Amino acid sequence: MRSIRRQLLVWLLALVLLGVGIAGWLIYRQALAEANELFDYQLEQIAAALPAEPFSQVLGSRDTGDEGIVLQIWNRNGVLMYYSRPRAPLAPRAELGFSTEHTERGDWRVYGAIVGDNVVQLAQPLSVRNRLAANVALRTLWPLIVLLPLLGVAVWVIVGRGLRPLRRVTSALDTRHPEALDPLPDQRLPLEVQPLVRALNGLLERLATALDIQKAFVADAAHELRTPLAAVQIQAQLVGRAKDETARNEALVDLQAGVTRATRLAEQLLALARSEPDGVAITDAIDLRALLQECVATYAPLALNRGVDLGVEASEAATLIGDADALRVMFNNLVDNATKYTPRGGRVDVSLRVEDGHPLVRIADSGPGIEPADRDRVFDRFYRAGAGANRARTDVAGSGLGLAIVRRIATQHHATVSLDESQAGGLRVTVRF
Repeated sequence: MRSIRRQLLVWLLALVLLGVGIAGWLIYRQALAEANELFDYQLEQIAAALPAEPFSQVLGSRDTGDEGIVLQIWNRNGVLMYYSRPRAPLAPRAELGFSTEHTERGDWRVYGAIVGDNVVQLAQPLSVRNRLAANVALRTLWPLIVLLPLLGVAVWVIVGRGLRPLRRVTSALDTRHPEALDPLPDQRLPLEVQPLVRALNGLLERLATALDIQKAFVADAAHELRTPLAAVQIQAQLVGRAKDETARNEALVDLQAGVTRATRLAEQLLALARSEPDGVAITDAIDLRALLQECVATYAPLALNRGVDLGVEASEAATLIGDADALRVMFNNLVDNATKYTPRGGRVDVSLRVEDGHPLVRIADSGPGIEPADRDRVFDRFYRAGAGANRARTDVAGSGLGLAIVRRIATQHHATVSLDESQAGGLRVTVRF
C-alpha cells in the first residue's frame, strides 16, 4: 500500500540530494578554477625567483618521489642543466607559456619561460589541483550531508502534521454509525482537504436521499403487495373449500385474476426499480416513429378486445438519443392506461410531431380523464385517482405505478410529461423531448 507520507519523504530527500549533488559539482568546478589560477601564479613566481646566470655545469638531479612541482632547466644550447625528477614522464623539451601535457601517469600543468640565459620549465600534476578542489567542495558540503538524517526526520514530522486533518476525517468516518449520514464538519481544515470533505458531504447527502427514497419505495411496495397477496390467499382457500365443480371453477377464475393483479404489480415494481437514476444507458440513436408504431401494434389486439379504437393519428420522422427498452416501457404504460380507462366504443389517438426541432408525442383518449386537482399527484408512486361515476375502470385495477414510471423515464431522457384534457373530453398525455 502506498503511503503519501513516505512518498513525500522519499521525493523531498531525493530532491535535496540532487540539489546537494549539483551544488557540490558547481562548488568543485569553482574551486578547481580558483586552484588553477592560484597554482599557475605559483609556477610563475617560482620561475621568476630562479637565478638568471648561466650554469657552468649540471647542478645535479634528484627524484623526490612526491607529486609536487617538477623543475627542468636548459641552457641556451639546449643542454639539460637541471632536472628535479628525472622519472617524471614529461617531454624532454620546453614550451614557453602554459600548456597541458597528457601522459600515461596523468595530466600535467606545464609552464615554460626564459630566465636570463636559461630556459626553465615547471610542471605540476593536475591530480593535485583536482584533489584540492574536491576537498574544498567536500568541506563545504559535509554539514549538509550530516544534516540529511535530521532533515528526513523533520520532513517526516512536518508531513505527518500536514496530513493530520485527513486522519481526523478518516477517524470521523470510521466511528460513524452506518445510518449517520449527516455532513462532516468542514471548518478549520486546510484548503486542500476542504474540497474532499465537501465532496464527501455531497455524497452523503445524495446517499441519504437515495436511502430515503428506497425506504419509502420498499414500505409502499410491501403495503401494496399485501393486498393482492392476501386476496390470492383467500381465493386459494375458496378453491379448497369449493363443494362442487361450478364453485371451484368460479374460485379458480378469481384466483387467476388475483395472480394476474399480483404479477402486474410485481412487473410494475420491477420496471420502476429499473427506472431509478442511473438505471438506464442513454447511448443509442432511436427511430421514435418506429418505436411508437411498435408499441401501438403491440396493444392493438388488446384494444380491439376491449372495444377501443387504437391508432396512430399523425406521425413524423424523429430520431432520439436514448434507451429503447426504457422508452418502450414508458409508451407501453401510456398506451395501456389509455386503452384500459377508455370505455368500450371509445378511441385512443397516438401522434408524433416535431416542433422547433424537438419530438412531441401525444396520446389522447375519450375516457373519463383526470381531474385537474389530481393531475400532479397521479405521478406519485402508488397514488390512484379516485373512482366514481366518471372514473369507471374498464379493466384490471391499476397499481398506481404506471405514471410514476413514465415520469422517471422521461426525466432520464430530459423530457417533460404533462396532462390535460383531450378534444374528446378524456385525457391527453404530452411527452415533450
